[in-house]
Amino acid sequence: MFKNYIMNQVVLPLDLEIKLQRNDIAFSVHDLVEQIPHEAFDSFIRSTGCPAYHPRMMMKIILCAYSQSVFSGRKIEALLGDSVRMMWLAQGHEPSYRTINRFRVCPEVKALLRECFVQFRCHLVKEKHIDDEAIFIDGTKLEANANKFTFVWRKSVEKYSAGLIEKSNQLYDELVEKEIIPEIERESPEVLSTKDLAKVVGKLENTVDELTTTIESSKDVSERKQLRSVRKMPKQILKQFKDFVARKQKYEQDMATFGTRNSYSKTDCDATFMRMKDDYMKNGQLKAGYNVQIASEGQYALAYDVFPNPTDTRTFIPFLNTIEKHFFKLPKYIVADAGYGSEENYEDVFENRTSTPLITYNMYRKEKTKSAQKNEFNTANWKYDEETDSFTCPNDQRLTFRHLSHKTDRNGFTREFKVYECESCTGCPFRSKCTKAKEGNHRKLLLNEKWEQQKEKIRTLLSDEKTGEIYGRRKIDVEPVFGFLKANLGFTRFSVRSKERVQNEMGFALMAVNLRKLTARNAT
Repeated sequence: MFKNYIMNQVVLPLDLEIKLQRNDIAFSVHDLVEQIPHEAFDSFIRSTGCPAYHPRMMMKIILCAYSQSVFSGRKIEALLGDSVRMMWLAQGHEPSYRTINRFRVCPEVKALLRECFVQFRCHLVKEKHIDDEAIFIDGTKLEANANKFTFVWRKSVEKYSAGLIEKSNQLYDELVEKEIIPEIERESPEVLSTKDLAKVVGKLENTVDELTTTIESSKDVSERKQLRSVRKMPKQILKQFKDFVARKQKYEQDMATFGTRNSYSKTDCDATFMRMKDDYMKNGQLKAGYNVQIASEGQYALAYDVFPNPTDTRTFIPFLNTIEKHFFKLPKYIVADAGYGSEENYEDVFENRTSTPLITYNMYRKEKTKSAQKNEFNTANWKYDEETDSFTCPNDQRLTFRHLSHKTDRNGFTREFKVYECESCTGCPFRSKCTKAKEGNHRKLLLNEKWEQQKEKIRTLLSDEKTGEIYGRRKIDVEPVFGFLKANLGFTRFSVRSKERVQNEMGFALMAVNLRKLTARNAT
């Protein structure tokens, strides 16, 4: 016998909710989005035009689709006709892929996503899934939706811009010297600006037009031939200066696009070329991408941001500002790896925040090794005399304090160093091992007292049993989030362009990771 199966039999409509399992991820998505306050959707209200799909419904179907590793607008549209959970969340609505794509890159969605993370964290704290004692910060690089051969490099632009300045100055001086055009009022005596170049083009056009008029009015063949030869040079230079104006404008636009970066992609101008971990060719190939920063606890992503610069050191302070402004108050401890350890970052947390940094620095592990502690040429092992403010080198020569030195990096942060210099390195048998200074120069030692004090604080914190245990949880807390995002969810490349849109997509992807983890936890 078989169960009754008749295709043309009338079947009464069913509530799709009963077709879902009790712990289906659709319920987690529904509960999360329903917790968003009604006021958060006020910016979506329009008084004219066709009534729009409700943003709650749009949020639900996109989050649910991302949790199923579906990131394409067309595939999300297809799911609305195939997936029971998507049908239930949409309640019969079937927005097109264009509507879905427009919604997920809408600027107002950023605030909704942040509200989702705030509500999700409140739920975790309420259910005691996290203890709200520390956050674990780390970053990863994700490939942008950009062609890998559309790079523009700052050094190349600077090189060609310098060549243009030199060539334009040379041609301008030649024009003035031969009295082809009169001298113009320049904004700068060294560089012809875009306005200056435009003035030169105008003067040359007038000169060429006058010569052309004279040629056309003359009936003497020899005279016309002579005038054409006179017109040839300014006509050629006019063409060059028109090219200079276009190139100058392009270089200025390129420099404005760079900002503080060294490169950008023509397809996505906010993306920067950086090294990715998944280097399949093993040749250090650079790809256009973004540096994604997250703050986690309990293997849940609680806050996120996207940066175009590849180094984590420079993302730390702006990321903390983003967390405090849009997500939550910073907890007692901020935990991160050595990539975030710098004098500027330590200073910011110690002096401007109410939290404690549990962040190592680059040489932390090396300093703890026996070889480093026994190395007599390591300046950290040299004897220091507080009364005379001097160090003693392995050759028993004193390095005395000479002067203070200040160094400012390209980000504008200034460090203060005390400079010590050896009394005499002449005839020292350890000279080649101790210093690379040229003959006649003595060994110098630069001491950053503030940096040394900060490192001592960090060493003390990490040697404590409680704080050391918190730092030890870093790898098993934040790293699995990236592993789940890339390996399990399959999110390895953005499908939208520009930083603002990428931030929205990152929010959907990370919340999908959170919802999958929470659903799996509730099912056990």
